[in-house]
Amino acid sequence: MQGLETLDLSCNRLSGSIPPSMSSLTLLNHLNLSHNLLSGPIPTTNQFWTFNDPSIYEANLGLCGPPLSTNCSTLNDQDHKDEEKDEDEDEWDLSWFFISMGLGFPVGFWVVCGSLALKQSWRQAYFRFIDETRDRLYVFTAVNVARLKRKMETDGVHG
Repeated sequence: MQGLETLDLSCNRLSGSIPPSMSSLTLLNHLNLSHNLLSGPIPTTNQFWTFNDPSIYEANLGLCGPPLSTNCSTLNDQDHKDEEKDEDEDEWDLSWFFISMGLGFPVGFWVVCGSLALKQSWRQAYFRFIDETRDRLYVFTAVNVARLKRKMETDGVHG
């Protein structure tokens, strides 16, 4: 790969920093890294000094350093501020989660239990449903246990 002269990696959704090992491509004449998600400083060794056209780094908002006008120290300060902002947002989201849990449970509980306590027809329908479901489960279990016993007895006689 040391003999590589042209490299077009544009529009590939690449992320992270430009690998320092790309500086070892000393025969590289043309490079295009535009329209990716690259970040960090642009290498300044070997062939990268010759790639002074900013368009080859276009639409990589996280890249900084020459030939781009974005200064790396400014970008790092902004990243630090963004990280602090993200932490604050995470704490805020977590607070709202617990607030909604604290309010949601009692409200949900009283919507269900309150409606059953206040509305006699709903209460009767609910408990009828519970009784019928319990009966179905009992019959299902009894039938399957009897079937299993019968099968085990017939297998035991023939086995």
